[in-house]
Amino acid sequence: MLGPSGRMGRAVIEAAGSHVAAAVDRPDSPLVGTQVAEGVLATHDIGTALDASDVYIDFTTPAGTRGAAIAATPRRKAAVIGTTGLAAADDEAIAALAQLAPVVVAANFSVGVNLLLGLVKQAARALPDWDAEVVETHHNKKRDAPSGTALAIARSIASGRGVDYDRVKRHTRDGDIGPRPAGEIGVSTVRGGDVIGEHTAFFFGPAERIEIAHRATSRAIFAAGAVRAALWVVGKPPGRYDMLDVLGFTP
Repeated sequence: MLGPSGRMGRAVIEAAGSHVAAAVDRPDSPLVGTQVAEGVLATHDIGTALDASDVYIDFTTPAGTRGAAIAATPRRKAAVIGTTGLAAADDEAIAALAQLAPVVVAANFSVGVNLLLGLVKQAARALPDWDAEVVETHHNKKRDAPSGTALAIARSIASGRGVDYDRVKRHTRDGDIGPRPAGEIGVSTVRGGDVIGEHTAFFFGPAERIEIAHRATSRAIFAAGAVRAALWVVGKPPGRYDMLDVLGFTP
């Protein structure tokens, strides 16, 4: 487990229980050298921790994720990665690892959200001319925006319509922007309080609209999904997988 001092790190350790073999935190973390799970002391030595594990779970930072993937590649170590806000260099490190080991990468590990992704894709396919928007709400400590889950939902809409998301996306609106272009997919961000995560996909048609929403009330659902993915991915062929693969969903 990477990042045991973080919110998700603590939740994953609680969900994994006796499956935790090692825990890695940043060198200046007060948890280093202390027990974070039964018989497991947190360390900053990622190499030793990877050697003691069959698979690692990562909900850290883009830089941390990149470093872990680089360290895991020569070891051909399976991974479950939930870090969001990744840049091109981070994705390249994950891609290099996926050539040699199985890697599950997902913006959200909840069963409900992944079902939502499938439903949204089907709705987008059935409603190609309706206006599509995504609204996401998170706590005031979240650093990246839009959330990785919101982007995954928006990309599912684009996939359902067979369009290039980067050509039709709109992440901000301000000032006199003119009428909404046909086919645009908008994503709006709200930050406040201690909201764990809320996402709604809107489809606006003439005189009616459809809303497909998911609201998380505990981080335990994400942790349970990550542990499920970790148990599933060990022994799989090298490659990049997502939670739909883990859950066997075929939207």
